[in-house]
Amino acid sequence: MSVAVASLQARRREKTGKGVARRLRRAGRIPAVVYGKDMEPIPLSLDEQEAVLLFESIPVANTVLQLDIGGGETLRTLVREIQTHPFRPDVIHVDFMHLRRGIAVELNVPISLSGTPAGTRSGGRLDIAVHEAHVRCTPARIPESIHADISELEIGESLRLGDLALPEDVELLSGPDTLVCHIATSWEPEDDEEEELEVGEVEEAGEDVEES
Repeated sequence: MSVAVASLQARRREKTGKGVARRLRRAGRIPAVVYGKDMEPIPLSLDEQEAVLLFESIPVANTVLQLDIGGGETLRTLVREIQTHPFRPDVIHVDFMHLRRGIAVELNVPISLSGTPAGTRSGGRLDIAVHEAHVRCTPARIPESIHADISELEIGESLRLGDLALPEDVELLSGPDTLVCHIATSWEPEDDEEEELEVGEVEEAGEDVEES
């Protein structure tokens, strides 16, 4: 199992506050902070273009980011929150969590489904309910994804989180009964069709009464 890792340049910043943050953003930089257990938060700034391009190219939730903060110092982190402007797609702040070797963290991991379900080949429809699972593991065990082969699923059958084969030393925190996907019947009567049928049945019943 390989852990997804990416690198990003950052700069320490001595000052904080809204005014400083606004000046940074005008200069094309994004305010950021690294926090973790038993450490003081480290205020940073990121090059906006570099950071946005990286965030768009990786699964942010479970990629370990090596933050180069200068002076030969590198921090292993996970992105905990990317704040965006309320009316524009601009990134205005990023929170990172410092990863400590051997200390477990909680995160969301994508679910990767493969195979064509047998039920869809016989007229069923694949409905996917969730795309990720909430898990706990050490940084060295963070999976890129959790794989499931759904080629054997027939119409009416489902896959739930508890059915997934998790990688070694990865603990599921989401409810095991949470539905991942379901093979449904491809045709279901529309509401209008049901109403039309009910009205027709009532009319026929009325005609029978009058004729008697």
